[in-house]
Amino acid sequence: MTDYFEVHERDGAARLGELRLAEPAATPALADPFLEDAGSLWAGDREVPDGDKASLTILPHRSFPAGTREEVRESFAVGHPDVDYPSAAVVDSRSARDVGADAYLLSDAAGFVGHGEGFRDAVVAAKEALPADTALMLSGVATPRNVALLAYAGVDLVDATLVRAKGTQGMYLTADAEHFLEDLDELPCACPACAQPRDEFTRADCAEHNVNALRAELRRVRERIRAGRLRDYIEGQTRHEQWLTAAFREFDDQWGYMEERTPLMRDAEVTAATAETLDRVEIRRFADRVTSRYRNRFTDQPLVLVPCSATKPYSDSQSHGQFHDAIQWRGHTVSMTSPIGVVPQELETTYPAQHYDAVVTGDWGEDEIGFVAEALRRYLERNDYSRVIAHIPEDGYREICERVESDPAIDIAFEYTCVGHPTSDESLGELNAALQGEPAYSKREREHNTVRAIADYLLGDGAGDDLFGGPGEADIRTTGRYPKLQVWGDDPDAGREGEPGEQLATMVPQYGTLSFTLAGARRWVASDAPAKRVEIDRFVPHGSVLAPGVVNADDEIRVGDEVVIEGPKAFAVGRAEMSGPEMVDSTRGVASEVRHVDEK
Repeated sequence: MTDYFEVHERDGAARLGELRLAEPAATPALADPFLEDAGSLWAGDREVPDGDKASLTILPHRSFPAGTREEVRESFAVGHPDVDYPSAAVVDSRSARDVGADAYLLSDAAGFVGHGEGFRDAVVAAKEALPADTALMLSGVATPRNVALLAYAGVDLVDATLVRAKGTQGMYLTADAEHFLEDLDELPCACPACAQPRDEFTRADCAEHNVNALRAELRRVRERIRAGRLRDYIEGQTRHEQWLTAAFREFDDQWGYMEERTPLMRDAEVTAATAETLDRVEIRRFADRVTSRYRNRFTDQPLVLVPCSATKPYSDSQSHGQFHDAIQWRGHTVSMTSPIGVVPQELETTYPAQHYDAVVTGDWGEDEIGFVAEALRRYLERNDYSRVIAHIPEDGYREICERVESDPAIDIAFEYTCVGHPTSDESLGELNAALQGEPAYSKREREHNTVRAIADYLLGDGAGDDLFGGPGEADIRTTGRYPKLQVWGDDPDAGREGEPGEQLATMVPQYGTLSFTLAGARRWVASDAPAKRVEIDRFVPHGSVLAPGVVNADDEIRVGDEVVIEGPKAFAVGRAEMSGPEMVDSTRGVASEVRHVDEK
């Protein structure tokens, strides 16, 4: 439990928090200005200090270097006194545990920072053992070059011990390199320490510059977290040192840790500029949900595969407008794209399908071809079509289709209709001709299948049919104009003659998600669709539910998820601001926003 640290925003495992001292500090932060160390018990007995609320006090401790045997740790373990001021406990990554502190300093940091796999294992082990609403600190390891990765992994506090020492040794540090001071003819910085003639710049000035560079990099990191763009920065920043690249890739392989902490949706655009983009949680999550939850409901139409477009959503683009004029609702359109995979038309607005921008060269890498081919293969294994019409150009798209078509598990032939460019008159004519005689589906069918597909994507396989009835059933009505659809229960007698019944949900075009009403939430709870529930204590929430009021929460809840909130005195619906495990584990912060509430 903490009284002095609160997380405000999340960008994967990175957090923007606040250390609530007399003068609050935004984290990730340089802790030196407010850190007080009560001292090591190896040197002798130490009294527990009086402390104050202006400082974060590291209580008397025994730190253990990396590799210390377990029996030694247990023999010299130190208890954590109960204090009423901001405090930090010294632990090590292998035996970290909750002792009631506001922050935890890992004593073995020097043993794993610099080693990709070791760094990943240590941070993940510590974060899973410690309360979610406490700060994690590493001492003696931060530099301007590595601190962005430390924050990306989940570190909240660092100190300037290492950069000061390097400065006094004549090492000049920047965000991308480490220089011998004597090798620099010109100082590549304009901080106060560097604003003097080069021949007067001393090693003491170098130490001051290094601290300034570390502080500036932390500001850059905090701003990136605020914008939801730290990952984009990391993909370039980790190229500057081999161990950073290795650690970055190790965290991409740590799917459970990263996925739980990554929001379901956000305002920030996904910049697809490196091969590592394919390993982003947002990308892998979308591809997995499309190929394991989405189900095609346009069973009478052939599949029409088309290339993506630079304009998002795709249907707003000139090329897709031309495709539509040729298809005329006689085929089910699915876009192929790197790095997203395959995008059914019903999910074209769902994050991140309309929130990414890729580098377009016309040349597909093997990683991209393999990723999209696997997504298409899995999609076709799950969804039945009578025909597949591939209206795609000759570059990587054609190779992907041919690779999938040749798979023994895919028992369907591809028809290719593109002659040269997909929007040429000849190509569009071929596409139109291939669809002659196919029945067109209605506007009603299109809209109903869209909200069902989004429900599948958000809630789980089959949720769309459970909530809104399957194809051909009349459980819902839709009003509004795509993509701003409203979903209503099919009960004309509930209002004036001819009106639909209660509103169940609204499609949110910004993220391609559904926003439920109380009636929709009750239908959700009563259905077989997987419910994402937040159980609260005896109160009626207004505006938000704070973490201390949460009794229990579904483990599958992610930041941005639609959630049902229920307690002895209230039934509500809203959007999660924490993951389910963090809601249960935290004692501070907003667990969920509340949109609608009924008092019982």
